[in-house]
Amino acid sequence: MALGTAATASAYELRFDAGRICLDLLATTHPGERLDGIEPLRAWITGSGLVPAGTPLAHADAGWLVGFRELRGHVGRLVRDRTTPGVRPYDLALARVNDLARAAAPPAPRAVPDEDGVLVRELAGPPGCAALLAAVARDAVELLTDPVARAAVRECEGDNCPLVYLDTSRGRRRRWCSSEVCGNRERVARHRRRAALARA
Repeated sequence: MALGTAATASAYELRFDAGRICLDLLATTHPGERLDGIEPLRAWITGSGLVPAGTPLAHADAGWLVGFRELRGHVGRLVRDRTTPGVRPYDLALARVNDLARAAAPPAPRAVPDEDGVLVRELAGPPGCAALLAAVARDAVELLTDPVARAAVRECEGDNCPLVYLDTSRGRRRRWCSSEVCGNRERVARHRRRAALARA
């Protein structure tokens, strides 16, 4: 987890613990819309690692928000929908993700010294929306076409939690999107059930 977004009252803390950038994008829908403005989108782009910290994103506008939300919907359909190709909504989502993945990559990263002389990463130019969408779409393509990674995609077992994540735990036994959030809620609920039974 990282990066709070205090830009709007309805903003929630952004999460970057799903194991893939495309899955982190899906996490921006729960428990409510987290990409509810340009500032949260800029925070997500930086927090996800699509661009180095400090990359100017002042040129991001409402069109970017529409693009990222659209891509999020398509990736969600492809990751969560267990239907196979040949079903119209699935095929449309797949075609759109493939189209977005074909766009040019973001500007090349380069190493530059910061004020202390330490080398830091920055982009050679300002990133465009299409290039950033392409990076996320390519991540989705890689996930969907890698049988090992695809088999490790799990949906959180927490009550009312629709988040998906890449289970890279030992033995593939991870049950929750976050042990601190949904896992803790489950442990508290289990404790309360035991306490209620003990009182009965």
